[in-house]
Amino acid sequence: MSRFTVTHTPLADLKLIERQHLGDTRGFLSRLFCAQELASAGWTKPIAQINHTYTAKKGTVRGLHFQHPPHAEMKLVSCIRGAVWDVAVDIRAGSPTFLQWYAQELSAENHCALLIPEGFAHGFQTLTDDAEVVYLVSAPYAPDFEDGLHPLDVKINVNWPLEISELSERDKKHRAVSDMFIGIEL
Repeated sequence: MSRFTVTHTPLADLKLIERQHLGDTRGFLSRLFCAQELASAGWTKPIAQINHTYTAKKGTVRGLHFQHPPHAEMKLVSCIRGAVWDVAVDIRAGSPTFLQWYAQELSAENHCALLIPEGFAHGFQTLTDDAEVVYLVSAPYAPDFEDGLHPLDVKINVNWPLEISELSERDKKHRAVSDMFIGIEL
């Protein structure tokens, strides 16, 4: 019996994962990850890191982050407290959906996750105060290979659902996509 329902999104290889909750009067059990079950959804690498973020203020945006090859990363992103608007932007060179984005509300209540393949930039906006996100990553953090896109870039035009209340200095400095940007080669 699978503990996950996998739904394809309009962007190739980007998947919505719904976790099945098994519960009774004590509470519930929810499987966050299973390599065997998620392999058919596209998770093909070992987990290199598990990251946990806490964001205090509703409306905060984190992202849009990615790492260049050979340190490109897959992510499995879940919200375990509160709610976030999770965004993935296709930056794969030659992709028919290049610079298109997909967003999904992830929350502690809806038990959903996004499985984000290599070649996507990722970010999220908190929809509640005190939001916590856990994401599994297939490649270790490599500061010399990290990069990002400006979350307010008009060429990408992410429809953030709330007014942005906070954005880090680092994220404010990410560049807008230029006409020279052809994406990343995987």
